[in-house]
Amino acid sequence: MTLQEATNFLESLKTETTKTSETKIYEKFLYVLRKLKNRAFSKDEIQSIETELDSLNFESNPENRKKHFKKAFRKFEKYLKDTFSLTSKGHYTNLGIALGSSFGVLIGVVLLSSFERSLGISYGISFGLLVGILVGRYMDSQVKAAGNLI
Repeated sequence: MTLQEATNFLESLKTETTKTSETKIYEKFLYVLRKLKNRAFSKDEIQSIETELDSLNFESNPENRKKHFKKAFRKFEKYLKDTFSLTSKGHYTNLGIALGSSFGVLIGVVLLSSFERSLGISYGISFGLLVGILVGRYMDSQVKAAGNLI
């Protein structure tokens, strides 16, 4: 399946659905496909991308289309990241937020236990989120500067 065929197929699915959650997934997928069209790839790289699009089974008619296309989108993003070092906008910021809040709870319980327990945990989460956002933004800016942002 070529990039244009995939774009046309997802556009038709987007017009058919009335669910906003499904529409958002299609829009994310379409955004990535449009960005890929604008990048300069060799013929082998384009063929590799099209092979990956074929393996996502767009034409199958699953019961839960939202779940199917969400899973396909994650798989396609992982493929782009592993093969071409391309990441989507805000990838590292989201990762930093998740990891920062997780480690923030740990910091709050272990290191800030001298405060009241709930106060220590909330300080830990706040500190973890702040650090996570800062590190994530920095890494996203590095990706953008390297030209590997979708």
